[in-house]
Order: sequence, then C-alpha cells, then structure tokens
Amino acid sequence: MSRIPSKPEILDWISAHPTQTSKRDIAKAFGIKGADRIDLKRVLKELESEGHLEKRKRSYRDPDRLPPVSILQIKAPDANGDLFARPLEWHGEGVEPIVLVIPRASDPALGEGDRILARLTVVTEEDHNYEARLIRRIAANPRRILGVFRKGAEGGRIVPIDKAQGTEWSVPEDAAKGARDGELVEAELAGPKARMGLPRARILNRLGDPSAPRAVSLIAIHQHGIPDDFPEDVLAEAGACKPVALDGRTDLREMPLITIDPEDARDRDDACLAQPDDDPDNPGGHVIWVAIADVAAYVRPGSGLDREARKRGNSTYFPDRVVPMLPDRLSGDLCSLHQDVPRACLAVRMQIDAGGRKLSHRFVRGMMRSAASLTYGEVQQAVDGSPNDRTAPLVEPVLKPLYAAYHALARAREARQPLDLDLPERRIVLGEDGTVLSVNFRERLEAHRLIEEFMVLANVCAAETLIAKRSPLLFRVHEEPSPEKLDALREIAQAAGFSLAKGQVLQTRHLNQLLRAAEGSDDDELINLSTLRSMTQAYYSPENFGHFGLALAQYAHFTSPIRRYADLIVHRALISAHGWGKDGLSPDEIERLEDTATHISETERRSMMAERDTTDRYLAAYLSERVGNEFTGRISGIARFGAFVKLDETGADGLIPVRTLGREFFHFDARAGTLMGADTGTTLSIGQRVTVRLAQATPVTGGLELELLALEDKALPRGPSPAGRSPRRKPARGKARTDKIKRKVARKRR
Repeated sequence: MSRIPSKPEILDWISAHPTQTSKRDIAKAFGIKGADRIDLKRVLKELESEGHLEKRKRSYRDPDRLPPVSILQIKAPDANGDLFARPLEWHGEGVEPIVLVIPRASDPALGEGDRILARLTVVTEEDHNYEARLIRRIAANPRRILGVFRKGAEGGRIVPIDKAQGTEWSVPEDAAKGARDGELVEAELAGPKARMGLPRARILNRLGDPSAPRAVSLIAIHQHGIPDDFPEDVLAEAGACKPVALDGRTDLREMPLITIDPEDARDRDDACLAQPDDDPDNPGGHVIWVAIADVAAYVRPGSGLDREARKRGNSTYFPDRVVPMLPDRLSGDLCSLHQDVPRACLAVRMQIDAGGRKLSHRFVRGMMRSAASLTYGEVQQAVDGSPNDRTAPLVEPVLKPLYAAYHALARAREARQPLDLDLPERRIVLGEDGTVLSVNFRERLEAHRLIEEFMVLANVCAAETLIAKRSPLLFRVHEEPSPEKLDALREIAQAAGFSLAKGQVLQTRHLNQLLRAAEGSDDDELINLSTLRSMTQAYYSPENFGHFGLALAQYAHFTSPIRRYADLIVHRALISAHGWGKDGLSPDEIERLEDTATHISETERRSMMAERDTTDRYLAAYLSERVGNEFTGRISGIARFGAFVKLDETGADGLIPVRTLGREFFHFDARAGTLMGADTGTTLSIGQRVTVRLAQATPVTGGLELELLALEDKALPRGPSPAGRSPRRKPARGKARTDKIKRKVARKRR
C-alpha cells in the first residue's frame, strides 16, 4: 500500500510545481498507484472543500494564486507607457494581483480591452506581483449583456433590456455576485450552455433599480460600453493644468467676441464676431472672426489626457447628464470660453464679399475674452426688437453686424445648394427627480442658422489651409447616396405624387427640389425622413472624398475640440503647419491617422445609438401612463415582422406587430417596402397616415407596441378565418397584386 501524502505535503508540491497539478501528476509524484488513488482523491476533495485548493477542469491550484497560464485583459497604458492587465481568472479573497505585461519585439500591438492568453511568472516588485509574456491574443471579446436579474433556485437568469436581444441568459449561483431579484446587471458570456439550453453568464456589475428615472442614461452608457469614469491619473493630470499665458499669442482680448449656445449648454467652445469690412475694394463686405478654445494647449499628444480623449472619441449627451470627452477641469473650466475670463484660442479671420463669397482667411493662435455668454433665444429676441438687460447694449455694435454677415452667407448658401432637410429635433424636459415632464420639439431660430453658417465656413478654412500647407489631417467625409438607396427614395417620391430626376449626376439641388415640392403637404415629413435615410453616414478619414450633404469639396471639423477628438487633431495640425509650438501633430499621430479616423467614427456611431436608445426609453416611460390611448402617426418603416410608426405628438417610434393585423396572412415585399394582406389586399407602406392605440410601453427597453385602428382614415378590414390561419398566396401572385396596388395608389395621389 502506498503512503498517502499529508495535506501540507500536497500543498507544498502544488506550490513548487504550478504546471503539474492534475491528480495524475500528484499521484505520480508521490508514487501512488492502483486503488490508493481513491484515498488521494478523497484528500484532494477535502482540500478543495476547505478552500485550500480550487479544481480547474482536471487540475488543482491554490485559489490565492494565479495559474501559470492565464487569461488577462489589457488595461490602458499608464503614464510611463507600461501595459498592465487585469487577471480574469482571479478567485482569491485578497486584493487582486497586479500583472505587468512584458512585450517582445515580435509581439503584435496590444490595446486596451484586448484579451490575451499569457504565461505568468511570480515576482516581488513594488508595483506588480506577476509578469506576463504573451502566448496569443484571444480573437474576440466575450459577448456582454445588460439586463434584469431574476433570481432562481440555483442562481438565476438575466432578461435582456435590448429590444433586439430576445434570448435570456442563465447565471450559476457562484457567478451571481450577490445580485438581487429585479436588479439591473451587466454580465458577460461565461462557458457552455446551461441545462435548459440558455447561454451561461457571469455577472460583472450590479447597477441598481432599472425603473429609477436616472437609470435610463446609465443603461445606455453600460449597454454601449461608453467610458464614464476618468482614471485617477487622468483626473490628476487635468487638475494640475494651469491657465495658459499670453506669451507669443495674438492678443484678441479687446475684440467683442461673444458665445451663443443653448440654454442647457455644458461647455462653450466657440465665439464669434462680425464687422463691416473697411476695405474699399470690398464694398458691402464683412469680416468674420471665429475663435475656438485652444484645447491642444492642455491636452498634449501621448499624455494620459490625450489617450483618454482618443479612447472616448467624443462627448455623449443625454437629457440628464453628459459623458464628456475631457474632465470637467478642462471641459467646464479652462477650455470653456466663459464671459469676461481670458481664454487661449485658435481663431480664424475670414473676409467675405456682399454675396457671402469668401475672399480670404488667416488663422492665429491667440488669447480672447468673451464679451457675453448668450443663448439662442435671447439673441433672436434682441434682434427681433425685444432685447433684455444683457443684450440691449450689444444689439447695434455686435448683434446686427453678426446678422448682416449671416445674411450674406445665406445668399452664398442658396447658390451652393447644400442639402436642406427640415427634421424637427425632440427635446425631453426632465423634472428634478429625473421623471419626464414633457416632450416637445426644439424651436429652430435664425440664430441657430447663423452659428451653423459661421462654423461651416471656419471648418472649410481649416481644411483649405491644411491642404495648402500639405499637412496631414482628418477630413469630415460624406459620400453621395448609393444607386439602390436613390431608387428606393425615387419610388417613395413617386408614390407620394412627386418626382426625382433620373439619368443624371445627382446633386443636392435635385434633392432640394424634391423637398421644396413636398413642403407644406401631408407628405412633407415622409419625404424629409426618406431623404435622410437615403444618405450615407458621414465619417472621418485622412483621405478627402468631399462632403456631399454640404456641397463642399473639402471639409474638416475644427470648431468643437472640447467634445470631438477629430477637431483636436485638426487644431494640432494647424499648430504644426504654422509653427506655433511643440504641442502640434506628432509623428506617432500622423502614422496612425487612419486608425484614429476609424476609431472615432465608431465612437461617434456608438454615442448616436446610445443617445437614440436613451430617448426611446424616456419616451416609453413618458407614454407608459397613456397605454390604451389613441394616437395619429405615419408609417416610417416596413419589416417582415410588422410596421414601424412615428407618432405625431412626440415623434416616438412604435411597432405594429404583423400578428396583430387581423386574421389573414400578410406578404412582405422587401423591394416595394410593403406588407399586403393575402385576402383583403390591405397594403401597408411607408408614408401612410395611421391611427393607432398604444397597447404596451416598456421603459426598460424603450419598446412601444401599437395596435392599428385606421389606415388613411379608414378602418382596417379583417380577413376571413375559416380554419385558423389563411393559406399563403404564391409569391408570383403576391408580387403582381403589390404592383397593381402601387399603380392604383400612384394614380389616386396624382
């Protein structure tokens, strides 16, 4: 009979031989054979139950030590450029060990969030406990989910909050992290499917009550992976920043530059001024100044602030909060152009003629002092003859010259014919407790258009200057619509009784002709929305492909460096091109411009989706008290599973499920964008007026389910129900019937 080793002997062996920890390895080491292995197994089980060992597949290890080969998640580089990683297989009760990644010259570049399989070595350094050598990068991050935890007998399950995610996830008891029933949680995929066939998950974060009003934007932040906490070293770096001195800058402090922003503006990064041009060769002309916060003076290439700003890509705005690109010390203080406070800026002086055509421009790196911080509403009221105490002294010397210059630019805009969409912007008003008080549409004032035109012109000047100086930069690119999308828009326009030119190179003026033809008609919103959907999405690129929507050959973002990383890149490029300092575009940045462009285009889309989802959830919460009420709206989309409707009152989007459309089968025609009843011929298509009843509102997902009551002011006919479901018609008959209906609708609307 073999001698069974004592528990301390087994623990000493495992500690000394971390790569030989299977039961077979231990038995071989102590010469245990045959039936004696049963006793060894009993001792190992006791060690496991006592917490001294943890069984990991077929091997045992000390739970307070990391396995020699482990999965790590890369963190952001620290101030010295070192890469640390978070051990994903740490199950000890003490402080999580610190792992330093030691890259080899042949290793691929690793970035924050990457997961790697690495070989670990225990060390006794002051700032880390393990050193890791890359074995391989794990191809993809595990899927994450945000949902409501429902407690069960052996753990629980997660009900996803994403409308598009239907599958629930199973959570073992030891992976629930103490979550309570009904709590909002963030989890990740962890292992094979559970017994019921559900994917298995591990809870990462508990986020509290999902029905709390202020949880709405928090859900979007976590669902879309938007970083909302600044690392301590980044906050410390921002806190150490001091106001920039005048040294070497152009002094603009005596110029009456003003800022004009929304009432709820969280930062002020642009100021403007206009004056009549005193050049005798430019009668009726204007000089326009646009000054932008000099963020580059504080956020240096390669710094912690820079890495964090690049990671975020842009600020994200919600009705109850903002997730800024920069810490508040910069975004709300040093870089914000507050009234009567000296601030560093990059400014452009632009000379235009009486018709709004730009004659010349030049950039300076300066110091300004805002003469006033105004809102769009009070500026418009002042110019319309109702100034308040703040604006009255500014009407003649500042505001009227601004509007005179704007009217000149408006004439140039009319000649250029950029795309002129009229899509009202929703405004959600919240109470102090975060509940929705009202939903309305933002008023569109001439003051808004004034600032837009000034900013567009400044952005054009930035692109032209950097092209002329052969400097690398990031362009804002908007390519023309695809032929397929134009064909779809043309069909919608024809069905509504309008036309869109075919057989020629599309220009924005052709689309504007369509928009003007629909203006004031019942199909106005439909044509605007359909035109918007036919557009490609704008993006950033180091290559210039022009901006179709603005009808401009070159365009870059220069005017919002507090909230967009692309603008900061353009600022640095201008600094380098003019030789204004050592804080310009670095060689490393130039080398990775393409990667930066791709990354910030993705973060922009991420923010747009998060903002849209948050709006949907607030609207669902607002309408949840009106379930059963009737609303009017217009069909805005058709899918196999139903029709989407945009409600007139709030602009909220809801779904009419196809299963609720009566007792007949509905054929979906993707080409025509219709749902057609097999028996009654009832056809649902984009743009039709509908009356609906709100059947369900789910604030946690933002979903609205609608019941169709009337189509084009006529009650919905119900198909027969002989023996259950109606038989499907042959596709050929369905297509012929769809074409016939379309021809009838077109003739009727003409």
